[in-house]
Amino acid sequence: MKILVMGGTWFLGKHIADHALTRGWSVTTFNRGRSGHDVNGVEPVHGDRRRGADLQRLAACGPWDAVIDTSSSELPPREVLSAATALRPAVQRWVHVSTVSVYAGWPHQSLTEASPLLDCPPDADDSYGYTGADGSPTKYGFQKAGSERAVTEVFGDAAVFLRPGVILGPGEYVGRLPWWLARAKRGGRFLAPAPAGQHIQPVDVRDVADFALTQAASTASGGFNVTHPEGITFSGFLDACLAETGGAGAPVWVDPVVLTEQGVKQWTELPLWRTHAGAWAVDSSRAVAAGLECRPLAETIRDTWRWWAGDGRPVDHPRRAEHGIAPEKEAKILSSV
Repeated sequence: MKILVMGGTWFLGKHIADHALTRGWSVTTFNRGRSGHDVNGVEPVHGDRRRGADLQRLAACGPWDAVIDTSSSELPPREVLSAATALRPAVQRWVHVSTVSVYAGWPHQSLTEASPLLDCPPDADDSYGYTGADGSPTKYGFQKAGSERAVTEVFGDAAVFLRPGVILGPGEYVGRLPWWLARAKRGGRFLAPAPAGQHIQPVDVRDVADFALTQAASTASGGFNVTHPEGITFSGFLDACLAETGGAGAPVWVDPVVLTEQGVKQWTELPLWRTHAGAWAVDSSRAVAAGLECRPLAETIRDTWRWWAGDGRPVDHPRRAEHGIAPEKEAKILSSV
């Protein structure tokens, strides 16, 4: 296989490039050269995908069997449409990293790939969409739904969409798992969102990378929900964090009603905590049937801690500052329960 990775220097894109090289594939990466270093062994092309001239220069470096796009999360649909159009003559297939946020029912409803998507035109700019009063739907979801339509408009049945929920693992830049690991290491009593038996479905970045490559080499089309088919309980998740860090922490399981009354923000102040019924009810059976293999999440936690404790340096990203409850706020709540 000869593939093009849009991105390729950090987190998912880096793992995709690494794993493709391990398979013996030829890999070209395209990025601005700002967020990380090119993986040894790839053919790097530097440029800005928002510039037509740069895209034309990139297309001249082809052809490729497939593109795997990991770098469009902050781009409006019209920019994705421009890139897909410019690269179509040089590419047979497009694997697009999307999100479960494209579903109209997320996070309130259980989801399959047949669930309705948000409506957004393929040429929309970054002003399209809105975020609902309760945090759903999101403008981000509208934008990503429009990006899927943009790719479909150009590639048709030669397009595949990967829709992960939460991706964790070595190199994580958002900071969800690193925050819990750091909190477990610090020890003492710490807030934990009840119920302890709540199953969550984060997926390891390395498993997403392998599945993206499997789809690049396949003839499948359409969407795939990329969530852990077995998941892990929240108590199992925190137990693994404590075990790996050697922390002497003691989780204090607090009712979600109390957490909400105390103003704790779901999804960010206590990462991975969300009370909506569909947040962790995303069916990934189609992806599993198509080759998705997910390692136990305890392994993800172990390897992330080893990376983090070994001076792990994630790409600097503003989303990291959003995650984790302030120690003073946590202490105040703990003193009241």
